[in-house]
Amino acid sequence: MSTEYITVAALERYDELRTAGATTTIVVESLPGDAPYVVEEGAPPVGAGDVVLPTVLPVDDRGDVVHEGDFVGQYAWCLDEADRRLRGLGLSLDNAVTTYDYSTPETRDVYRRTHRERKDRLGGAGVFPGAGGILMSRLHRPGVLVALDVTASRLPLTAVNPGWTRYETLTYTPGVLAGDTLYMSGFGALDMETQEALYPDDSVAQAEYTYAAVQQVVEAAGFSADQVAHALELVCPGGDAAGIAAVRERLFPNARASVAGCAGLLRPEFLFEVFPLAVRA
Repeated sequence: MSTEYITVAALERYDELRTAGATTTIVVESLPGDAPYVVEEGAPPVGAGDVVLPTVLPVDDRGDVVHEGDFVGQYAWCLDEADRRLRGLGLSLDNAVTTYDYSTPETRDVYRRTHRERKDRLGGAGVFPGAGGILMSRLHRPGVLVALDVTASRLPLTAVNPGWTRYETLTYTPGVLAGDTLYMSGFGALDMETQEALYPDDSVAQAEYTYAAVQQVVEAAGFSADQVAHALELVCPGGDAAGIAAVRERLFPNARASVAGCAGLLRPEFLFEVFPLAVRA
């Protein structure tokens, strides 16, 4: 599997820059070294039984944007489209292990309304997928308010939760185990009991807390720190990418990192969010 990252500034040059065959297309604010476009192979790695859908956009078969101006309508449409594609492969959204969505800062105020759409469509087999939400100033084309990346597995799914009660009312799970792969939600520096965002002005302190939470999920699944294989770090303006990386390299030395800049996160106090994945050898 390959993932392509293209910056907002380079969107008009996408057809010129793109590499054929990329599965996932993530629009970002910035990339290391000021690159306009990057393709990564095997990041994240694909587990046995995985099905990685091409990025789902709210665009119909005619190429028209659906539910223009309606973020929740577009979000629901993308979930239904992901389910349609999975059913064509003998699966459904019940098999989803992660749903990562990308939207814009303007949708932050209505994002909570996606809860019902997710609850109506996900977790039908008893396990909600891991999830994360990232904000970019623009997405793939005009009128697109959300982009959805979905990974599913043909293997049985087991929910992994270190004991955080907040997830009892949510439509996502800290971790989902499928075979030898642990798929995880996006994590930021959130106190799991009080729901308070921590260290709002210190991205390195946020990284220490966030990666400690990741370690709890890893251990709850029976994995070790050296089995964390990949981490996608989305860093906000004002975040210290090098400082965050130093924390990750110390705690998870075997994790291959993908790093990109974002416009913001659903909790505006967060300076970075990470999507981790672990593989048991």
